[in-house]
Amino acid sequence: MKRLLTALLLFVCLSASAAEGDSLRRTGVTVFVNPVRQIAMDQYERMWLKDKNAIAFGAEISHTSLPKDSDDIAADYGFPTLALGTELSLNNGVTMRKRPDPAWGKAQTVDYDSKLGDILSLYLGFYRPLLRTRKWEIDYHLKAGIGYGSHVYNREDDIDNELIGSKLTIFFGAGVRATYRLSRDWGLSAGLEFGHHSNGALDRPNKGENHLGPVVGLRYSPYYEATLERPHRRAPFRSFWYGEVAAGVGAKTLLEDWQLTQFETDPDDPDHRTSRFRLYTAWSLQANVMCRYARRWASGFGADVFYGSYSHRVEELDQLHGITDVSHSPWSLGLAAKHEAFYHNLSLAMSLGVYLYREMGSSAKEIEKPYYERIGIHYTMPRLGGLKVGANVKAHLTKADYTELVVTVPITFSKKN
Repeated sequence: MKRLLTALLLFVCLSASAAEGDSLRRTGVTVFVNPVRQIAMDQYERMWLKDKNAIAFGAEISHTSLPKDSDDIAADYGFPTLALGTELSLNNGVTMRKRPDPAWGKAQTVDYDSKLGDILSLYLGFYRPLLRTRKWEIDYHLKAGIGYGSHVYNREDDIDNELIGSKLTIFFGAGVRATYRLSRDWGLSAGLEFGHHSNGALDRPNKGENHLGPVVGLRYSPYYEATLERPHRRAPFRSFWYGEVAAGVGAKTLLEDWQLTQFETDPDDPDHRTSRFRLYTAWSLQANVMCRYARRWASGFGADVFYGSYSHRVEELDQLHGITDVSHSPWSLGLAAKHEAFYHNLSLAMSLGVYLYREMGSSAKEIEKPYYERIGIHYTMPRLGGLKVGANVKAHLTKADYTELVVTVPITFSKKN
């Protein structure tokens, strides 16, 4: 814990030094505190989640584009702020414990409370202003990054921690805030923030921790008055159509394996409530037709093909349970609506699809929905003809199915602006 606090303090000091030394005065620093409460996402989680209160401390170094920069896409967003941040979540007050219940099957109860453990996160944040005046600024924000947990699920002393199953996690945050300008350079902010850490189905357990709470911060932004200047006249944008072919390779662990070892394995079995699960490969191919109708956005539709190397294992488990009336195939096919938000070479890609074909056993029929979601962060490389690389999480009703790395090749249909 001392090392984590030292790292956070060092980040704040380096950030402040960078801001003071930036001759362009576009750099700011924010420190904040975020008391939160864990959210139980379903009835199952409510059965064992006990104490829910936690607190987080964080710091960010940020860069804001200014009207005088003549940046068209920044002007479209109202001159947003990009931030590199770190956050230390003190979660030992979040406890879990399963009480005797027939629903747990062969899982044995223990005589102690499991704890979530502290998490140190590193992330990239995007703040888009909704209002800027001499005294007030209101914005919303998105954050994405990684987290590292000090204490995760294990059979020795954290056996009921079904929130986090691996030390390395995926982090996502979203929120709104209002900042009151105390002086030319300083502001006091307050808002509401949601945060999420999970394994992306790369390990088990994978319920994920979800928290919500107020956030209060102190902001140093010596550039702020320059954001109030009249923006330059933006160049017109001409929409265009293009295609994409994307190939992805991902990985996942099986919920079916987790359920087997948790609730159906004898206590004297080495795999009883184990923390070790096999990782399976998941492949994907996308073919999309998109319209870039604004500098910021593109929307379209596409066909998705999935290949899951784990289908044979799902079939084995179904046969183990005497289930023989369902089909199993490694192939799945879907159609999806696609949307992508761009900021220079960074983009946030989202899609919502419906399966045309999916035969992944009994558990999929019971738990999965007929639709799926994808969300990911991508980076475009103009020097390579617009080739994109990125990472996605595929999910069913926000529950992660697998995490993948993706390479996307664009196909231009009409001339760009």
